[in-house]
Amino acid sequence: MEPAAPVGPARAAAIKLSEAMGAVLQDPRRQRRLVLVIVCVALFLDNMLYMVIVPIVPDYIAHMHKAGRPSPNTEGTTLQPSTPATGSANMGNTSESPKTATESEDVKIGVLFASKAILQLLVNPLSGPFIDRMSYDVPLLIGLGVLFASTVLFAFAEDYATLFAARSLQGLGSAFADTSGIAMIADKYPEEPERSRALGVALAFISFGSLVAPPFGGFLYQFAGKHVPFLVLAAVSLFDALLLLVVAKPFSAVTRARANLPVGTPIHRLMLDPYIAVVAGALTTCNIPLAFLEPTIATWMEHTMAASEWERGMAWLPAFVPHVLGVYLTVRLAARYPHLQWLYGALGLAVIGASSCVVPACRSFAPLVVSLCGLCFGIALVDTALLPTLAFLVDVRHVSVYGSVYAIADISYSVAYALGPIVAGHIVHSLGFAQLSLGMGLANLLYAPVLLLLRNVGLLRRSRSERDVLLDEPPQGLYDAVRLRERPVSDPDGAPRSPSGPFDECEDVYNNYYARS
Repeated sequence: MEPAAPVGPARAAAIKLSEAMGAVLQDPRRQRRLVLVIVCVALFLDNMLYMVIVPIVPDYIAHMHKAGRPSPNTEGTTLQPSTPATGSANMGNTSESPKTATESEDVKIGVLFASKAILQLLVNPLSGPFIDRMSYDVPLLIGLGVLFASTVLFAFAEDYATLFAARSLQGLGSAFADTSGIAMIADKYPEEPERSRALGVALAFISFGSLVAPPFGGFLYQFAGKHVPFLVLAAVSLFDALLLLVVAKPFSAVTRARANLPVGTPIHRLMLDPYIAVVAGALTTCNIPLAFLEPTIATWMEHTMAASEWERGMAWLPAFVPHVLGVYLTVRLAARYPHLQWLYGALGLAVIGASSCVVPACRSFAPLVVSLCGLCFGIALVDTALLPTLAFLVDVRHVSVYGSVYAIADISYSVAYALGPIVAGHIVHSLGFAQLSLGMGLANLLYAPVLLLLRNVGLLRRSRSERDVLLDEPPQGLYDAVRLRERPVSDPDGAPRSPSGPFDECEDVYNNYYARS
């Protein structure tokens, strides 16, 4: 009998890696951490792709228009990693075409930047129910695949129509990847404060992706060519999709068996829930200042304070620190005082409103940076407080399936970012930048007291006993869809009742509609 051949170092390393990965996948806590990493990379990638074109597309379109051919010569180009408006300003300085041609290019750039959010807005009402039906891993895989195709299309686009198709395709991928990713986190982390902490980490990755994308794209575009930044992001999306296949096994028999679990609440019924409507309104309101200032503030800085190119490009960079600080602070406060999530959101809206009102009064770079930092700090407070609240509302008032409710949240974001690149410039030209900022600040200040309507949400509790009634076995964590209800509270005479809330008068109407449907 011949002795067994010795195992090579590469094969031995592969065997050890496989054994370690198998051990990790057997541990539920380690598995959900891997899922969190996968989702955070997907969100980071989506926001990288959203912002990486900021310094590339305006310069690219300007050179196409100037040269009169589809593929520009990028050598010797000086890029400015900032906002779409900054790119438009550069284009106006380099283009030799008449003013009307430059304005036409500005419109094209605005429509291009808004097309992603517009398609995302249109697809989310369909992607939410699809995610509820198919669980979270398959839609996330679909979203990563679409993002991969969109990124490759960006890399080899040679005309405006292809750029527009790639940008719109990204919106389709985001409608699946973002919504299913956030929903997967809410499902994997069903308890507080772990859920708020995990969603906070995801929000930090979103902010970080938006921060590093413009300098990343501008640097690689200038020194390595237009294809390189997009091909790097395409490789990241492919790696994330492969990791998802290994960790979640979306096409396994266990995954297919999830179809027997209860069906989530339809998205139109969730939209009629007054508490969810209040949260969705807050998410839209708090993101409007950011969505409307990004495409307009660079030009305003140039006209008001004669800001240099680097100042216009660096205006938003310091805001990353207060955003992460706001996420951290809200997570810590929610762990100690979870019933005050509405208060953290209201405080964030007030900070956003005050910061937006202060922006037009700034006449130098430093005060403006402080105002923008306050704006991003307030957005972090609102997002970190209210995203877990949406999952909690679904837990206690509907079915614990989170695709549709986070599709509503994505719709709220998309409304702001679909209008911003197109509408903001027209408002500035017709009313003025100061009026725009004051109007957005006032809207946030007025909406802050509306969150008082959520003050009794913390009194609602899950009915843990129903898990044993509806499930034949203990919940496994992933897509644990069960019907939950509010825990009854006793009246003075001993009769059970639900906790009182600000929507008691309309609750009967809502429940009657629910029963008829």
